[in-house]
Amino acid sequence: MGSRCVFFAGGGTGGHIYPAMAVAEQLRRLDSSVHVHFFCSNRRIDVDILKPAGYEYTVLPARGLSVRPDTLLAFVRGYMESRRIAQKVIADFDSAVVVGVGGFVAAPACHAARRARVPVKLINVDIVPGRANKLIARWADEAFVQFEQAGRYFAAKGAAVRCVGCPLRAGFADPQAGRARQSLGLDPGKKMLLVTGASSGAASINEAVCTLLERLGPFADTWQVVHLAGRTNEQTVAKRYERAPIAYKVLGYYEAMWDLLAAAEMVIGRSGAVSVAEYAVAGVPAICMPYPHHRDRQQYLNAAGLVEAGAAVIVDDVPDAKDRAEWLWEELESLLKDDGKRADMRRACKAIAKPDAARKIAEAILQGRGHTP
Repeated sequence: MGSRCVFFAGGGTGGHIYPAMAVAEQLRRLDSSVHVHFFCSNRRIDVDILKPAGYEYTVLPARGLSVRPDTLLAFVRGYMESRRIAQKVIADFDSAVVVGVGGFVAAPACHAARRARVPVKLINVDIVPGRANKLIARWADEAFVQFEQAGRYFAAKGAAVRCVGCPLRAGFADPQAGRARQSLGLDPGKKMLLVTGASSGAASINEAVCTLLERLGPFADTWQVVHLAGRTNEQTVAKRYERAPIAYKVLGYYEAMWDLLAAAEMVIGRSGAVSVAEYAVAGVPAICMPYPHHRDRQQYLNAAGLVEAGAAVIVDDVPDAKDRAEWLWEELESLLKDDGKRADMRRACKAIAKPDAARKIAEAILQGRGHTP
């Protein structure tokens, strides 16, 4: 095609795709001649995010690693076919760079780049690198990280490390709280509590909050709730809210999270790497309920950084639904009542926010030189 292309490789969750999109936005702003292409997974969420945004993408047949005999062969086949497809696409350009962003499709695409002598970069926003990024580290010449702890791992593998923060989409640079309030028909005179389980929703958070709805009655004059339940859970959660004593809006998903977080007085949500960066940049006090099933407890570690700064509190997402709801209520009730505490948490958010990560990564990519495949 006779031009330069920056490929982003990764997917499977919004936590992988959104940081890549944030950098892609900055690349286009800084140099409109640069072509951008995504290698993504066959999970629906990838296309649901990339297609409306107008990005060119190639779906790779890679699948997650498993050592079970009945699935290991399928993993190997998917990896090899994905590497072959990626190498063919990369070869269409005179100059290329491949940026791995995590997820099981990232490794074969980055491996293809390495075999083609194309520079490999890494964006690692998690405090503990995932399996794909640990593998890609051996091929990467540069890694961009949110947490210094992760940077030490990549430095040990020989990559140059830049601790720049988590790249966030361009909307976070100019959020419009009024736009979100107007689009959702919210009461401008009431504070808004946002409940979110990230891009796919979180059933345990949905259940805990729905259990507590009756207790929100005393706050109905001054508060309202926006609950992002996840597309598959929207109708079920909306049904639970029908008799809620407080004004509410239940949605499956909301694209312009920058506007919604700007409109929020407080958020209850997961503490994935992108989420904690968004809370900080938006300056919104958070009750973090970390996903409890990661073996490395990475969401607890992400949330711990906010807690240490005074920007958040943690509520364990314990298996017992009653205990989970009671522990959440203890923190929620206290913060709903305490305007001063929330103001302190907002200031703490701003002190640790890194809003320029996407621009810094894009500039570094453009300063480098792609190799001819």
